[in-house]
Amino acid sequence: MLETQQTNPAEKAAQRALDEMFECIRARQNFRLEAGAGAGKTYSLVKALRLIINEQGGTLQRRSQQVACITYTNVATDEIISRTDGHPAVNASTIHSFCWDLIKSFQPLLKAKVSEIDAWSEKLEEAGGVGTRRIDYDLGYRSINETHLLLHHDDVLTLAIALMEQRKFRQILTARFPIIFIDEYQDTNAGFANSILQHFIVSCTGPLIGLFGDSWQKIYRDGSGLIEHENLKQIGKEANFRSVKDIVDVLNSMRPDLPQEVENPEATGSVAVYHSNEWVEGTRRKGSHWKGDLPTEDAHRFLEKLRELLSNEGWDFDKTKILMLTHGVLGAEQNYAQIVSAFRYNDSFIKKEDPHIAFLVDTVEPACAAFQNGRYGEMFVTIGARSDCIRSLEDKHTWARNMRSLIELRETGTIGDVLDLLKETRRPRLPHTVQRTETELANTSPEDIEKSLTLTQIYKLREIPYTELISLALFVNDHTPFSTKHGVKGAEFENVLVVLGRGWNHYNWNQFLEWFPNRFQANKADFYERNRNLFYVVCSRPKKRLALLFTQELSEVALDTLRSWFGEENVNPLTFG
Repeated sequence: MLETQQTNPAEKAAQRALDEMFECIRARQNFRLEAGAGAGKTYSLVKALRLIINEQGGTLQRRSQQVACITYTNVATDEIISRTDGHPAVNASTIHSFCWDLIKSFQPLLKAKVSEIDAWSEKLEEAGGVGTRRIDYDLGYRSINETHLLLHHDDVLTLAIALMEQRKFRQILTARFPIIFIDEYQDTNAGFANSILQHFIVSCTGPLIGLFGDSWQKIYRDGSGLIEHENLKQIGKEANFRSVKDIVDVLNSMRPDLPQEVENPEATGSVAVYHSNEWVEGTRRKGSHWKGDLPTEDAHRFLEKLRELLSNEGWDFDKTKILMLTHGVLGAEQNYAQIVSAFRYNDSFIKKEDPHIAFLVDTVEPACAAFQNGRYGEMFVTIGARSDCIRSLEDKHTWARNMRSLIELRETGTIGDVLDLLKETRRPRLPHTVQRTETELANTSPEDIEKSLTLTQIYKLREIPYTELISLALFVNDHTPFSTKHGVKGAEFENVLVVLGRGWNHYNWNQFLEWFPNRFQANKADFYERNRNLFYVVCSRPKKRLALLFTQELSEVALDTLRSWFGEENVNPLTFG
């Protein structure tokens, strides 16, 4: 690309990264493109694919080969297919689809290896072993019948990793896919990523490997995080096409090893940090993961005060995303405060780690929405049933009657009422893990329930109005002005207001700020990186304005870290009166 006076700093930085990447592809050198927030990582990935289509597409097709582009979500897969015009030399798919396509024809090996998966031991013992059943993968739920054994999503990855140990399997993979690109490499399953690293990158054999992502944007615990090796060339894309200079300056102060250039150096915005250290009207919260935070009512008051202040400064809250990194305020704002109180650890419901919450949020609520909108095929897919389960007019009437009863009870009953209805109608059917807990709860005395954390939480959950679950589902699925980390990665907004407090058992913002950049013990590295990455992700979302509100009390050391990033004049207490 010829540089002209019109070429902006971000474009120049981006072109340097593209040139390095193209050189690696042509030389078959494994590489990792580290693209910070707003750098245009997907743009670079598409450019790499288009280069291969133009220069190698014909050869790949004649040899019945493809470039494998492994993505993190179906949405990302569709975007890649669209932006490469569905070219037959590109195979874009999620990691689960990619792995299943690779392993599904190795039935004897699969039958041997599935018996080694702990989650299958009880089911296989009851069924008398795998036998002549075919191993298959459909909706991602474990089930077994007379002819088939259906895998869970996690099983597919476990089996793919196991088969990667076989030399013949690796040869077949390489013959089909001489080039493999992995999108959002930092969030790729750690076991699968390590298998790729050991078998292909370290050995310098097999496909050309290209990794695209950002280690500072790893926010899922099972992800690989940073992947490094001397056989993997690092390419830093030092550009930011999203945010104004005020925000990028903060990001560069936070991350000096990947400095970014902005698209328009003249564009202006604002950054500000507000803390609650001068609050003296009561006692801050106690407890392991609430310690130092404001009481919920006062935290809510601080948020409303800051919204008023920012509105007076010209913020348009119709163009503002509020990111809640605290659960006290969040639960109150979103009308699911009793669910917050029911669980000891908030990840249980926000990340849907609790089977009850996962079932209600991911199955019951989408199924009800599909039924209400007349999307019956979608309803059956969500439930995990097949549309041929309706074999008569009476079946149709029964399904409709049961779904209408469920929808009505959601508005008037408790979570326990809804679960009891589903036990009766089996539309949708309770998952095995939920049914097992429900049975155990029904057969356990009140005294023994108190001895079990799981049973105590579910006992409390059942007493809560189901409308709170509806509110939680709307929040988790990002249908509100509020959000947490899940659902905002990769997104961008005009303005972002971040509320940082306690209530997360894996996050402590004061501790993180005190430890930055490298003042943590070796055994705390995972905790530190988890906090750092989430902080970086939320600070890098806005295009124009960024404001942080800390409801957690901050030490002077923590405040000094913030001042070094945002500037002393931009870090101030929020006061009333």
